[in-house]
This record gives sequence, structure tokens and C-alpha cells, in this order.
Amino acid sequence: MNIRVLYCIVGMLVACSVQAQPGGTLKRIADSKSIVLGYRTEAAPFSFAAPDGQPAGYSVDLCKRVVASLEQQLKVPGLAIKWVPVTADNRIAQVAGGSVDLECGTTTVTLGRLEQVDFSSLIFVDGASFVSTGIGPRTLADLAGKRVGVLAGSTTEPRLRSVLKERKIDAQVVVLRDDREVVSALTGKKIDAFANDRLALIGRVLLGSKGGEFTLADEDFSLEPYALMMRRDAPFRLAVNRALAQVYSGQQIVEVYNRWFADLGRPGPLLASMYYLNALGE
Repeated sequence: MNIRVLYCIVGMLVACSVQAQPGGTLKRIADSKSIVLGYRTEAAPFSFAAPDGQPAGYSVDLCKRVVASLEQQLKVPGLAIKWVPVTADNRIAQVAGGSVDLECGTTTVTLGRLEQVDFSSLIFVDGASFVSTGIGPRTLADLAGKRVGVLAGSTTEPRLRSVLKERKIDAQVVVLRDDREVVSALTGKKIDAFANDRLALIGRVLLGSKGGEFTLADEDFSLEPYALMMRRDAPFRLAVNRALAQVYSGQQIVEVYNRWFADLGRPGPLLASMYYLNALGE
């Protein structure tokens, strides 16, 4: 009986080990001397295509520093980076299907998403809000009788619907398929407001509107913790988190934050605590 129990335990450990390394991501990266990173083309200031066409943004910078750390951890200098554009709608499928090793965008960690993919330590904490044209709605209550746009595949849609239902606010939620629809839908009066994460709204609408007059609401309706998304692969997740811990424990995170958010002042207490708690030691 004891031998049978031992065999069962060994079998379970082997099964767990296999499950933890479904694709052997680190080995594939080391063997190919390359890594595939996903990025959003229009999710400034986190992830976007710069005027020269190259990926840029806060999340992109963090991913570049992760790659530099992986070069040291794997002892493979000069890893080639292949950048793959992803959207809010297809990013999970791109990662889960193996087309992307690490997604560098504005993806919120949720329990439902953890059923399909894995995530690094948190990289940012934001709140969801909405923008409107001119003197449009400023609070959730003002959305009554209005049309509110959201991006397909985002966490904003279910969270906004839930808040509207909870507060008995009769607003129509309109799903937009692409980032490029946002400004035109607002200016064309197809929607009265557009909801997304607050800093994404600043980058996508307020800074990307080329002088259009938009108003950012006074109210947040959810908390959005961002992380880098990857397939379920425990050794790869550990390597990525080791890299982020190195960034958070020194001046690197100050440099990255200041590059993209200096105008917002120093990190708030919640974000500063997130950096501190994820600066894990060996």
C-alpha cells in the first residue's frame, strides 16, 4: 500500500511538472535566440506604434528590460525580438495559441483570464472611467439615456454593464471593434461617451484626438491591475518575474515611469506599493 501511495505521489509530481512547462518557452527562446513580443498599436502611453513604426510605451519598455534580463539568465546575448501587433479582441488567443510569448500591453488580470493564460507580477494599477465630447456626461449617473462605447475583448465592457445594472442607470453599451473607431465614433455622435482605463483614455483619446475637445469624467468605476500576459509556463513566469523584481528594486522603474508619466507627478500610494511589494528578493 505504501509503495502504491508513493507511486501515486510521484505520478502527481510528474504530471504537475509537465503541466508547468507546456511549451518549454525558455528552452525555445534559448535555442532560437529569439522571443516573440505582442504589443498594441494604439494603446498609448502603454503600448503603441511610434511615428517611426516601432513599438513604444511604458509596457513595451518593461518588456525590453525583461528581454535584457532573460539574456543574462539564459546566458544568450543578443536575443532577437519579433514584435507582433495584437488587439484587445485577439490578444488572449494570440498568447494561448503560441503566436506570442509575452504580451506587452494594457491587459487586466482577472480570474477568468487566468483560466486561459498566465500573468507576470503586476506592472501598473489604473482605474476605468470615460470621456465625452464638450460638456458631456461627467459622472456615471449622467450616462442615463446615453450611448457608451467600449472596446471588444476588454474588461471594461462587463464591468461597466455590471455597474450600470447595479446603480440602475439605463445606458446603452456600444461595442467597438477597433481602437481606430473611438475618436470618429465620438466626434460623429455615434456614441455619447467612451469608457476605458483612465490612462488609456488619456493616450488614446485626449492625446490622440489632434485638438478635439473631449472631457474626462470625474468618476472611476473599477480598478484595473495590469500585467504582462503569457502562456502557462511556470519557469518562464519565474524568469519574467525575476526580471521585473530587478527593475522594481532599483532605479530602472523610476526611469521607465518618468519617461511616460512624468507629467502626472510621482506614483501614487497604490502604484508605489505595487512596485515595492513586487521587488522580490532571491
